[in-house]
Amino acid sequence: MSTETHKSSGQTHQGDGAAKMHRRELIGVVTSDKMQKTRVVLVERRLAHKKYGKYMTSRTKYKAHDEKNEYKLGDRVMIVESRPLSRDKRWRVERLIERPQEA
Repeated sequence: MSTETHKSSGQTHQGDGAAKMHRRELIGVVTSDKMQKTRVVLVERRLAHKKYGKYMTSRTKYKAHDEKNEYKLGDRVMIVESRPLSRDKRWRVERLIERPQEA
């Protein structure tokens, strides 16, 4: 095997540290805060049916890491993709967008 076929194509690393990777960002609502350092975030998307064109709401639940246990049920948060933290967690809660008003 030639070493030329295994060369890295694309990113070159400079001496200024690790390369910044583009990470997916999603906005959703915290639906469960019962686990330690983990929040379940529900993300809703509007998409058109391929054949009929009717708009549908697609909902997906993500388990996201919350190091300080600071986000509560009903909070709208931004989550970002990260390395695998456990079997289910591949997302991290980045910041709070809005908190629901308390009665």
